[in-house]
Amino acid sequence: MPPTRTRNRRRLTGIAAATLVAAALTPATLASAAPSATVSPGTVAPGSRVSLNVDGCDTSTARASSRAFGDVSLAPSSRSASSFSGSATVYRDAPVGSYPVTFECGGNSGRRVTVTLQVSSGAARGGLGGSIEAMSPGRIALGGTLAAGALGTGIWLLRRRWAHTR
Repeated sequence: MPPTRTRNRRRLTGIAAATLVAAALTPATLASAAPSATVSPGTVAPGSRVSLNVDGCDTSTARASSRAFGDVSLAPSSRSASSFSGSATVYRDAPVGSYPVTFECGGNSGRRVTVTLQVSSGAARGGLGGSIEAMSPGRIALGGTLAAGALGTGIWLLRRRWAHTR
């Protein structure tokens, strides 16, 4: 055998071996991983709009459905080829409670994932961590008294210090 043929066979054998090793090291679960889904915000008032996102769909279609808003077809997302997104409006007469939202990749025979949407009686408290509460007149008077006392103490200390420096 000429040396060139032997070199070519060795190269082909090396390439074949590398391909087999790479295939063996690729996780088998990669192709069958369950899709992941999100509903944002997770707690809403009736009549509110929610964003629906699902990642990991290896199909050309996806949809989301719930008793809170019905069936929604999701559009391909720009994040990746396997991502879909959309939005839905929760029914205005939806009772308070938890609603499963089922995301389905590729129609009735596709893979499914379910997340929960919480419908509350009013708008979700937001901003300032929900720390703003109604103020009673007693609390307002106490706050004013404390502020006036701190201001008076500061003035007294400054005048006392100024008198000693003369």
